[in-house]
Amino acid sequence: MIEIKTPQFPESIADGEVATWHVKVGEVIKRDQLLVDIETDKVVLEVAAPADGKLTVIHKAAGETVLAEELLGEFEAVATPTSRSEPVHLAVVKTTSEDPIASPAARKLAKENNINLSEILGTGKGERITRQDVLNASMPRPPPPSAEEIEEHDEIVKQQDEEYIPSAEDMADYDSAMNRAMGEKRVPMSRLRASIAKRLVQAQQTAAMLTTFNEIDMQAIMELRASYKDEFAAAHEGTKLGFMSFFIRASVEALRRFPAVNASIDGKDIVYHNYQDIGVAVSSPRGLVVPIIRDAGALDFAALEEQVRDLGLKAREGKLTIEEMSGGTFTLSNGGIFGSLLSTPILNPPQTGILGMHKIQERPVVVAGEIVIKPMMYVALSYDHRLIDGQEAVQFLVTIKHFLEEPARLLLKI
Repeated sequence: MIEIKTPQFPESIADGEVATWHVKVGEVIKRDQLLVDIETDKVVLEVAAPADGKLTVIHKAAGETVLAEELLGEFEAVATPTSRSEPVHLAVVKTTSEDPIASPAARKLAKENNINLSEILGTGKGERITRQDVLNASMPRPPPPSAEEIEEHDEIVKQQDEEYIPSAEDMADYDSAMNRAMGEKRVPMSRLRASIAKRLVQAQQTAAMLTTFNEIDMQAIMELRASYKDEFAAAHEGTKLGFMSFFIRASVEALRRFPAVNASIDGKDIVYHNYQDIGVAVSSPRGLVVPIIRDAGALDFAALEEQVRDLGLKAREGKLTIEEMSGGTFTLSNGGIFGSLLSTPILNPPQTGILGMHKIQERPVVVAGEIVIKPMMYVALSYDHRLIDGQEAVQFLVTIKHFLEEPARLLLKI
């Protein structure tokens, strides 16, 4: 008999939750077939079958909290020379966004009814598509109303509007009826979303958070990229020169000049970090995640762009590891890629600073007494006022502004 146990969690993760069992007790399965999903605060881990055989006992049902290396169930292997009675620690991040998360029964039913799973919104744990979701999708839908029916409905509504003014109670009844007609969906919050919510509330409740703003003339960087993007890509095997590497390098140089922004508070102690591990907040199918670029100060522009690209791709495909999201001394959040013009980013505890980047927009500005059109970007620095004074925060942000408006300073480190 083989014991099926949860994987070993890193120190930053205390426990996990059994999300879904993919097999039933007594079901015959193949080696490496997925047995159960374990959802943690950061990633979903998969535990697979160690050999051909069958699941005999389930000790932890879906929804139960589990610790590292805790017994999940028992497995009976087919007698083969490779069978060994050892705990299973096979853990990989979940499937990509192009492959919807669905139970085996849901996949089978969808295939039988020729239904595209990517068009179904799952109601299971972590938006997993269940068999009932597929059944609901396969039910016939009423035909859309004809033009005559719409016109008749609009005429009736018009007459009613002229004759009657609804009360507040009538409006409430109408809204309730519309909600029932449109349908509602209630799903439990995923462990990752709950963890994000908890950390954001914790940051606002425990830190004396304040935000300072500035704006950056992006013309110099845009001209530099336009002039050298082709040569840069040719010299670095297709790696594109983006804006993020400039912001990371500028942040590294500013953090070296203002070490308090790169520090953290641990109880009554201040921990100063002599390295710059930069977190880059990116959106993933499971929510916002912050992979870490380790020792960013030792990397050149090409290496930074490669790491930003690779970590972003892993986030979108759900392949980030726990180690790649642990730690970090400072965070960059680029809301500009979604069109954000201005925002106040929330700290990522225990860090004391986070830089918010926003969209580049042409605006009239005054240069040497004349009004000219420039590509401008608003930037925001949220910081912990318990450790960082307002003057220091403003000077930090102004330093970043100077580096980016004169990118030659990044190469000369002046």
